[in-house]
Amino acid sequence: MYGDRVTSVERPATQPGQQVPDGVAPTAPAVPGAGHAEPGPAAWPTGEVPAGGGPQPVAYQPVEPDRFTRLVIRLHERAPRWAVPLAALGCVGMGMAYALVSDPTHSDPDARPTCLLKLTTGLDCPGCGGTRALWYALHGDLPAAARHHLLFIFSVPFLAYLFVSWAGNQAFGWRLPELRLSPKVIGGFLAAWLAFSVLRNLPWAPFTALYV
Repeated sequence: MYGDRVTSVERPATQPGQQVPDGVAPTAPAVPGAGHAEPGPAAWPTGEVPAGGGPQPVAYQPVEPDRFTRLVIRLHERAPRWAVPLAALGCVGMGMAYALVSDPTHSDPDARPTCLLKLTTGLDCPGCGGTRALWYALHGDLPAAARHHLLFIFSVPFLAYLFVSWAGNQAFGWRLPELRLSPKVIGGFLAAWLAFSVLRNLPWAPFTALYV
């Protein structure tokens, strides 16, 4: 037995004070817990904190949607792909119909609905004249439309193309050339709109021609 080399796995550990035969290397006594990994957070029972301290794992339950939210999600999942573009087109059509029926070119300045800023201060707001400009544009009178709101008439072709490309892609899968507007272009247009809103309220010529 002593002529063969025996590994530490095949024999018990050497106890303190015990004599070791020749040719056999002494083995260290076993240490409690040695060779076993400490359990991680996944092994901690819920509601308990490990002995060494540390954050307690918290399980969050998902929030159940209410009835209205579930109804909207269900309708969106079941609606055909052309439903949303058709609804948007209906909103645009109702706006045009309102402009045609109300005829804002012959309404009183304080007729409802009116601009609160102009009613209280007499100043044109950034959108004042837009309904009249739309009415003139629908009747083919572009000079009169531009006189009432130049920037609105300028932006109509771009807005129309963006709507057609989006609606065509959503409803029919059309791949029209994308109109990309950089942040600088959008910022420049908003700055021009702000300048137009200020200049049209100045009481000197030629700015008085922009007042509506």
